[in-house]
Amino acid sequence: MFSVIFPGQGSQIVGMASEFYSKYELFKKIYKEADEILNFNLSKIILEGPKEKIDLTENTQPAIFLVGYSIFQLLKQEFEIDLNKAKFFAGHSLGEYTALACAEALDFSSTLKILKARGIAMQSAVPKGEGGMLAILGSDIEIIEKILNENKDHYECFIANDNSKGQLVASGRMEDITKFSTNLTSKNIKNIKLSVSAPFHCKLMNKATKIMEDEIEKLDFKDFKNTLISNVTAAEIKDKSELKNLLVKQIESRVRWRESVLYMINSDVNHFIEIGPGKVLSGLIKRIDRNVKVSAINKEEDISIVKIND
Repeated sequence: MFSVIFPGQGSQIVGMASEFYSKYELFKKIYKEADEILNFNLSKIILEGPKEKIDLTENTQPAIFLVGYSIFQLLKQEFEIDLNKAKFFAGHSLGEYTALACAEALDFSSTLKILKARGIAMQSAVPKGEGGMLAILGSDIEIIEKILNENKDHYECFIANDNSKGQLVASGRMEDITKFSTNLTSKNIKNIKLSVSAPFHCKLMNKATKIMEDEIEKLDFKDFKNTLISNVTAAEIKDKSELKNLLVKQIESRVRWRESVLYMINSDVNHFIEIGPGKVLSGLIKRIDRNVKVSAINKEEDISIVKIND
């Protein structure tokens, strides 16, 4: 059995999926429609940059969605590859919205608009420079949680992403991130400050949560074609009535990606197909379980390699 997975922020590069765009009219059509829906030239930013623009959260989120969604539609319409046969769809943070759209739980236009709003809300939740994120490498989550608990009177940081065994990301105010980093270094735990515009997936995003609560309430979700895995619970989303609450919670909640992947593997998934820019999720899954098959589709030569009849 296979699952389809969709990447989140950090996978973007200038020119992503440009091979598909230059060759297939369907790609051009979807990009043109996106520009008209958003009333600005998102496709130009994706294809030409500059990097500073594509890295702005308000652009990054709809851009990564647009690339993943367009590849998914290309596979379905041009190559007659039915990824809706997948047992599960899952996405990392904003990738969960790509999963929703590809499972037809949310229409294309609504997904683009909500991700633009989500990007603006998250980017503006904390003034630039006041918050940060820290990648923590080679340590177990239990060890990091213990360190955070023991030092809660000295600094306050939060585990934002549980990505894989040995890869975590923490969020917090910059001064706290700096103290936490120094503490980790003193314990010989490798850590790297990330170049991000805000401390995502922690309670510092509360302002964004309040904005998005209103925006998400307006969305009209449909019954979905595929079973979706939630970042918040690392389990199946039972029905569309759960979706709004989970998407609101997702903004401040830990992305439980490692647990989500293990849930799918324990539910007999042995092949993951990553749709969208880069191969970040493919790399994480290999760290979680080297025995599963992982494929990534972001250029034409990838398509012939992927067999999904399992």
